[in-house]
Amino acid sequence: MIGLPDIEAAAERLAGQVLATPCLESRTLSQITGAQVFLKFENLQYTASFKERGACNKLAQLTPQERKRGVIAMSAGNHAQGVAYHAQRLGLRAVIVMPRFTPGVKVERTRGFGAEVVLHGDTLEEARAHARALAAEQGLTFVHPYDDDTIIAGQGTIGLEMLRAQPDLDVLAIAVGGGGLIGGVAVAAKALKPDIEVIGVQTRRFPAMVNAVTGSHWPQGTNTIAEGIAVGSPGEHNLALARRYVDDWLLVDEADIEQAIVMLLEIEKTLVEGAGAAGLAAVLRHPARFAGRKVGLVLCGGNIDPLLLASIIERGMVRAGRLVRLVVSTRDLPGQLARIAAIVAEAGANIDQVHHQRAFTLLAAQSVEIELVLQTRGPQHVDQVMQALRTAGYEVARH
Repeated sequence: MIGLPDIEAAAERLAGQVLATPCLESRTLSQITGAQVFLKFENLQYTASFKERGACNKLAQLTPQERKRGVIAMSAGNHAQGVAYHAQRLGLRAVIVMPRFTPGVKVERTRGFGAEVVLHGDTLEEARAHARALAAEQGLTFVHPYDDDTIIAGQGTIGLEMLRAQPDLDVLAIAVGGGGLIGGVAVAAKALKPDIEVIGVQTRRFPAMVNAVTGSHWPQGTNTIAEGIAVGSPGEHNLALARRYVDDWLLVDEADIEQAIVMLLEIEKTLVEGAGAAGLAAVLRHPARFAGRKVGLVLCGGNIDPLLLASIIERGMVRAGRLVRLVVSTRDLPGQLARIAAIVAEAGANIDQVHHQRAFTLLAAQSVEIELVLQTRGPQHVDQVMQALRTAGYEVARH
């Protein structure tokens, strides 16, 4: 089991090799949540993920023979890029096995760092088994994404930086997949400040670590927007660390993570992926758990598919009442749409989409349902628009 000296040694190796990212208070998020929120911006790393730390620490300790033969890793995301980038920087051969379903943009970005990408298997387990086989066949050193002491020690340098930048932190809320991040961070944090509370956060769809530590039986899902922590089973090294150092566990839902992504983008002007938003999602979902305390959150990654991000932003606008769908019922006469549009404009809303429904309705044959998707300033503004339409004699409902 690793200790503080291992993490401090890793910090020395990583100096000048990875970014010592800022850990800053978000005054706006603090006002919203009722806690004093500090953000550790690991999404600012060159590959936009904390995974660089563990990968760099592992590669820096290879023997001359291991360096000559090269390394291999299995990953569909951030670990792949972290290993590929630092292998390229150190002049090492890197083979990355990725499942066939891996998005093309991640495959090309990994290749862009000079790695040899092998697409194999329809599941992570199939890809991992193939990577192990190639490692044995070609004498490559396998770089595990989380279940490795040198990897864990590298990730633990985040804890050192956070406590040195903000020594008064009361609690850390850390996203958990396989457990490498929370394992390393918890060891460092507890060594520097024994009374600090460390809370693990998992998505309700992938609660493997929570189940393993607490004995609960939450069902396992099949997909999540926090794919970076969608791990089927925790690492053995990390499970031991979690049992010893992690004080509590919280689960969050998909909607919580979506809300956190949008808030970080809108308020902090910083882009995170689902896993990177999990800590804030826990604070938003369990505000009483953190109220009045100094809370440290790790924005552990910023690699998110642009189309997914666009969908999340749009859904966030719907939840905030800034994008609303109204159905206006009226007589099907020339000029009605123009009149309705004029009322909406006078009320200060903007029409995003419009659709006439004549066939699939229970209204009389001479009537029509006009579906409007509107951009508004929020729930109160929506009420004003609806009242204006009703005052003009139209039936209107919010869908």
